[in-house]
Amino acid sequence: MTTSQPRRGLVLILAALSMIGPFTVDTIFPAFPAIEADFATDPVAMQQTISVYLLTLGVMSLLHGPLSDAMGRKPVIVVGLALYAGASTICALAPSLPVLLLGRALQGVCAGAGMIIGRTMVRDLFHGESAQRIMAQISMIFAVAPAAAPIAGGWIVGFAHWRWIFWFLTGLSLVLVVITVTALPESHPEPLRTPLRVGALVQAVVSSARDRDVRRLVYVASFNFAALFTYIASAPAIVVTHLRLGAGDFGWLFVPIVTAMMCGSWLTGHLAGRFSSRTFLNVGFALSTLGAVSALLVEATSLPRLPYVLIGPMLTGLGISLVFPLVTLVLLEVRPAHRGTLSTLQAFASTLLNAVVSGALVPLVSGRLETISLAALGFSLVGWAWWRRHQHLHPSA
Repeated sequence: MTTSQPRRGLVLILAALSMIGPFTVDTIFPAFPAIEADFATDPVAMQQTISVYLLTLGVMSLLHGPLSDAMGRKPVIVVGLALYAGASTICALAPSLPVLLLGRALQGVCAGAGMIIGRTMVRDLFHGESAQRIMAQISMIFAVAPAAAPIAGGWIVGFAHWRWIFWFLTGLSLVLVVITVTALPESHPEPLRTPLRVGALVQAVVSSARDRDVRRLVYVASFNFAALFTYIASAPAIVVTHLRLGAGDFGWLFVPIVTAMMCGSWLTGHLAGRFSSRTFLNVGFALSTLGAVSALLVEATSLPRLPYVLIGPMLTGLGISLVFPLVTLVLLEVRPAHRGTLSTLQAFASTLLNAVVSGALVPLVSGRLETISLAALGFSLVGWAWWRRHQHLHPSA
């Protein structure tokens, strides 16, 4: 992977694979009122369409990485995308909320393959500053998804029935199957693969999970992203309830966040080699913390909510985009022989935490903008504390 053209194509493919996750979460936000009306349900029940997806995504993410270590990266991605298309079809045809929740759970079973294995492939193919730049480029493209998804969902709901959101996801996954089969290289050749035995797969997961360095860095990544996900999962309440905007206006929240995340990812790649990873991570956590604090200050003053209410989520997104690519690379270096498994553990912990945020925390805090920001602040501080602990134990790393 030496020429710029193949590298550019690889970045686009891996970024597209990683976008399936945010599209699955965010695209249905504008359809919440329509689904509530069709199924005669309430906002709390609708919030479970996010949490049930995240729960199964987290549990199944424990398998994607180890399977790719044993079978190769491409086969696991292709099978996962094909099954995801079937799950999206179930959602599109769902006659009731329980069937819709079943389809969402099945989406979670399959959706993590591309995202988890894509990160692993970066470290398979690139090293050092090159890996940092590639990961930052993927993160920059990936950052478009949280803004594009609810906007696309709003357009679909504006012109068609909400079920077409899931037909759209079906088509998107099938297109990615074709692209993966025809254009994505295999980065994990047979001589490097681990035995395809249940015992070996379980042992790889268990031994990695017992590694204190692995656990510590997984906590860093999970709590870091949970700060931003608190705002994302609260989007229906922020946009519709607090800002009193419509189903097509989710861009007011997501476009500023995504713009900030793209700027952070660009800086991470552009400044690779000029500053230490430690500096990037500490600055990122400081910005995330400042974002939540500024959001609290806006609510405590008489400033109009728009545009000032967006400052906090923007700074949080900027900080997280500085932290996430680098902490992922640091984690994958802890046990190079089990990179797929490490990526799996990171995804599992982050997704499980996000499921709790969406299903349990957000219904409690989304009634006020101040409590949303307090929750985000707490996650940023906990993630930063774990990173400081890792720094203390590995001062020369």
